Amino acid sequence: MKRIFLFTALATFSWRAQATEKDLIKASLSEVTVYSQGAQLHHKANYTAKVGVTEVSIEGISPYIDPKSIQVKATGNVVILDSKYVLYYPQPAAVTEDGIPLKIKRSISLLEDSLRSWTFDIQEIDDEIGVLNATKYIISNNGSMKGTGKVNDSIQLLKSAVDYYALKMNEINKKLLVLQRKKAQKVYLKKEMEDRLEELRNYQNGNRLNVESNKAIPRVVITLSSNEIVSGKLSFSYVISQAGWTPLYDLRSDSSTGKINLTYKAQVHQNSGLDWNDVRLNISTNNPYANKTKPELNPWYIDYQAAYGRKLQEVTVSGTNSGLINTQAMNMGYAFTQKDSGDALSAANFTTVVQMLIAAEFKIDLPYSIPSNNDQHMVLIKQTDLTTTFKYYAVPKLDPGVYLVAQMTKLDELQLIPAKANIFFDGSYIGETYIDPTRMEDTLNLSLGKDPNIVVKRTLLKKECKDKVIQDKRERTFAYSIEVRNSKSSPIDIVIQDQIPITQNTDITIESANLVKGRLNERTGVIEWSFNLKPKENKVLDFDYKIRHSKDKEINI
Repeated sequence: MKRIFLFTALATFSWRAQATEKDLIKASLSEVTVYSQGAQLHHKANYTAKVGVTEVSIEGISPYIDPKSIQVKATGNVVILDSKYVLYYPQPAAVTEDGIPLKIKRSISLLEDSLRSWTFDIQEIDDEIGVLNATKYIISNNGSMKGTGKVNDSIQLLKSAVDYYALKMNEINKKLLVLQRKKAQKVYLKKEMEDRLEELRNYQNGNRLNVESNKAIPRVVITLSSNEIVSGKLSFSYVISQAGWTPLYDLRSDSSTGKINLTYKAQVHQNSGLDWNDVRLNISTNNPYANKTKPELNPWYIDYQAAYGRKLQEVTVSGTNSGLINTQAMNMGYAFTQKDSGDALSAANFTTVVQMLIAAEFKIDLPYSIPSNNDQHMVLIKQTDLTTTFKYYAVPKLDPGVYLVAQMTKLDELQLIPAKANIFFDGSYIGETYIDPTRMEDTLNLSLGKDPNIVVKRTLLKKECKDKVIQDKRERTFAYSIEVRNSKSSPIDIVIQDQIPITQNTDITIESANLVKGRLNERTGVIEWSFNLKPKENKVLDFDYKIRHSKDKEINI
């Protein structure tokens, strides 16, 4: 399949791209903009154009270029007529009388000699392995080892035999392991030589494409027109898909200052076939491969449902491919799924944020080197202190712990995208959370963990609980008491949450009473008390509710 593709590539790309070597120039990679998926590579080169039309071939680019994304600029009195991406296949220079390059013949001869020598080396290793295995067999089957010899009559002789067996078998096994590793390496290298020899022999027999295929050189060919001999500079860019970045955040809280610092990092990877050496790096939140077409609503038809049940329907949506879309999705109307003066500077001090219409781009004024191996490389984008308030939260029905929560606002100004975040509190690692700025909320609540100096207790008040029958209805009363104590030496703001049940059955009524200034959300049934608690202060919150329902039926409470 690889050879078919290479043959097709040969037939497809214009051989006019094979400009004379005097028109061949080498480009340098100067800047890279990394998208959430893909990257835009910016190159620079110097050129000289003759009178008339000049084709300039440029090497030193990625082989994974998207030809549609090529953009070219030039200085000097020239007109840019065309730009395109081609693959160049160099031809062997020296050949013999039968048309076979001398280099190929020499390579075949050397490989054949090496393979003969390699075969003897492997045979020698096999012989040594055979001798060691035979020795193991003799020792293992010796009567002294099996307990059938006269050695059984002497404990001392038996002990000597066992010690000898353990010593020799360990020596043999170590030697066998060394030989097996040595053999495996030689077999692997021999296989590589055999594969290469086969390619060279195929070339010798006329199938030359197989040898030259791995040497295809990607080039950008730029056609210039000029009325005079002129020299200048070329700059061009293109997009590749074999790169990207994922966000990662560090949230560092300091109890002495009451601030939370957010470190915005990017994990950059690339496998473009081109090492990025000392380039200027830009991190963009844009994704050039994401859908850019606005969704369109189609007419929504309803009818009686067939007896055999609901089915998946096939729908075409403008700007997307046809596909199977769940009926429920259609009914929704769419089908788309500050620092001390002594501190060192960090990379974030060299980052400039450029706001665009639909994305943000972080320009980092530092050189980065990222090899083409798809490994993750951490790039620091920016650091900022967040607008933060601290509150304590407790839900004693579920957990007797009291949690310190940081409430951060104005996150929309930071151009964040959803990602994991590591939490550090007073220099200690607390854990991991998830930041989702896409949620339509003004405040991000970040739990920093439990505070053992604040105690909360929830108790069922059995004496206040009642169960009685009134006519055809059963009325049940539930009462609870929540006690909270602040053992800290400073006042705190705390929020206590509990709940009463809710129902959608009109035959069941629920009535709340005595909420002690608690705010009740009628839709969710959540009760919330928010207050300030002084040092060493206790506070008791009592609440109760009644449930009325048919006396002949049970409810799930």
